[in-house]
Amino acid sequence: MTDKGTVSSTTKNNITFIEFHHPKGNSLPGTLLKRITEAIIKAGKGKNSAVIVLQSCGQGAFCAGASFDEMLEINDFEESKHFFMGFAHVINAMRTCPKFIITRVQGKAVGGGVGIAAASDYIFAHPSASVRLSEISMGIGPFVVGPAVRRKIGISAFSALALDARNEYSAEWALEKGLYSKIVNSREELNEAVRRLAEEVASSNSEAMKELKQILWQGTGHWDATLEQRAEISGRLALSEFTKESIKEFKNMSS
Repeated sequence: MTDKGTVSSTTKNNITFIEFHHPKGNSLPGTLLKRITEAIIKAGKGKNSAVIVLQSCGQGAFCAGASFDEMLEINDFEESKHFFMGFAHVINAMRTCPKFIITRVQGKAVGGGVGIAAASDYIFAHPSASVRLSEISMGIGPFVVGPAVRRKIGISAFSALALDARNEYSAEWALEKGLYSKIVNSREELNEAVRRLAEEVASSNSEAMKELKQILWQGTGHWDATLEQRAEISGRLALSEFTKESIKEFKNMSS
């Protein structure tokens, strides 16, 4: 295990489990984003994979969002855009994957973690799985994840989440707004619920599942260009003195 984190992918009984881990709250540096994207694309093409389960390691946070350590090291626009394109690539890989993606959210999701959850096709969540879009408070904004989150919860709820950037919204709120599909009370039951649905989907007609996924994601064909434009906005703002100082202040408060 390194500070850059890990991504594992295993396939059993036509179910591919993709699990990511980072010691800092399952946050996502560029290397992890790239490996998650690659794992999703590979599973989408795999003949032995009928459904994907996306999850993070441990009992704590599902995903703390972008790696602040990496963001502080970036001082060039192209490099900054490239970092945010990492989230765009993950979201687009999930969107275009011909297999359904079931995501297990065992703890809080922040920033990019909310975006990854929103790009899932079905989400099982633990009651502790609060959500927060913290980007505005850092001087950036939830630009890259915005299309995925808005698609799931609508403009009103997305606006509330984006503007109220310092507060966490409960898992029950996320369920009510349509981000989460179901809340499961214990982590043992959470794992069982994920396994049960994954097995049901894996045993279904693969062609029917593929057609259904395409229908559910209709109207998102422009996202490749849209998310790149959003990554450019985030990349530019992330270089500002406001954002750099905000991240340093947040890191000091957390340490």
